[in-house]
Amino acid sequence: MSDTAAHGSSTSAASSTSGAPGRSEDAHGVAALFSRGRLTTIPRKTARREQLLAHLTETLFEPDRTYSEREVNEALLTVHEDCSALRRYLVDAGLLVRPRDGSSYRRAGRPAY
Repeated sequence: MSDTAAHGSSTSAASSTSGAPGRSEDAHGVAALFSRGRLTTIPRKTARREQLLAHLTETLFEPDRTYSEREVNEALLTVHEDCSALRRYLVDAGLLVRPRDGSSYRRAGRPAY
């Protein structure tokens, strides 16, 4: 079985390549998760999922901007239909931060994995 969990096919963050500087496999690894700009799988393996989440954070969310939950969902829906899973992963990874009441989200500084 592959290291990814199929979560359906879903178009846009894959067009730019990013990832952690100094890791040559990041751009290729993230690009392999997309087809026609849509995320086709959410990786099960933590390291690969972290690469994807960093990529999504960098390509979908501006630093120093506050987003409503609806705006976060809309941005994530451009790449995959399971926006709530991706949003939870982003918050759990510390890439998006929110107050306890969940009223807003902000892009956080990049954590050291």
